[in-house]
Amino acid sequence: MGLLDTELAELRQCVPRVIADSTVEACVPAMVRIRIEKTKYKQMVACFQFSPDYPESRALIELKSRHISHKLLDGLTKLCEDEADKYIGKPQVLQVLRFVRTFIDENPLCCCSEEISNIKKRLIACSDELKLRQKTSSVMLKVNQGLYYIKYNLTVPEDYPDKQIGIEEKECNYPPLFRRWFLAQAIEIARRCVEPPAKKKPKDPPFVLKPSMEPVVSFLIDEGHKYLDTECKVCGKKAFPDDPKNIESNESAEMHLERVYCGHIYHNKCLDTYIKTPPFQGGKNCHTCGLKIYHDKWKLTPETVEARWAHKQAKQRELDEVVDFLS
Repeated sequence: MGLLDTELAELRQCVPRVIADSTVEACVPAMVRIRIEKTKYKQMVACFQFSPDYPESRALIELKSRHISHKLLDGLTKLCEDEADKYIGKPQVLQVLRFVRTFIDENPLCCCSEEISNIKKRLIACSDELKLRQKTSSVMLKVNQGLYYIKYNLTVPEDYPDKQIGIEEKECNYPPLFRRWFLAQAIEIARRCVEPPAKKKPKDPPFVLKPSMEPVVSFLIDEGHKYLDTECKVCGKKAFPDDPKNIESNESAEMHLERVYCGHIYHNKCLDTYIKTPPFQGGKNCHTCGLKIYHDKWKLTPETVEARWAHKQAKQRELDEVVDFLS
């Protein structure tokens, strides 16, 4: 029995026992094929082929996966070849399988490697940061725009993407209104990726589960770069001060920033004046997008606002008449 036959016989016996979550799919001189599946999305198939002078030369190694990106697989294949080179002249397959299994254990973010690669393309160089923390299966995102920044920790669960990512705000110097919006919307985006709508409409397409990392991070990146140069469309002044320390925190103050339902920004006084002055018919539309303005502070119907405005004008006319009489 040759060295290869001896190694194959040993692999049939010990691979399922030595390599966790492994299955021997083929183990013949033409090919060895081993599946390692820690979870549905953290799985690889390792294929080995042998030259006539094996093990004096390295086995030909190929890694396949339905869910791990080709870019990551190519890099890991190179590392496996380097590992196999350490055992030239000796059995190589079991050593490479151990290396692959360890990689899966130590790199839980491998299940979202393609998403992370796409996210990095959206980052602004020398401004934004994306740090991978394999030990905690998390990603740290920091988005900077001028002196403003948001910093989030995104945790990838073991059964991702069947479950949504965990989202935690670490630091943020945007106004409280915007901080609440960032976090609430990020959580909602993640939820929609893994849960079907509570009330499905008849014409809606079937729900399809999708990974939540890239949609959430893309939203945070877009929002983090969106507001610094925004103007209030009523007064034409810059909405956000250059220095976050100068942000108006009093929600009743004239320069307090308000975000309407469509996502556009107004000063509190500007929005209040716009909503409470004519014309009122059909409600007020956003200056930027033309959609109807909705805001929790201004819930009255156009008819009520118009009636109050008319009452105020009548009172003012009465006062003016008294002033004219006395003068």
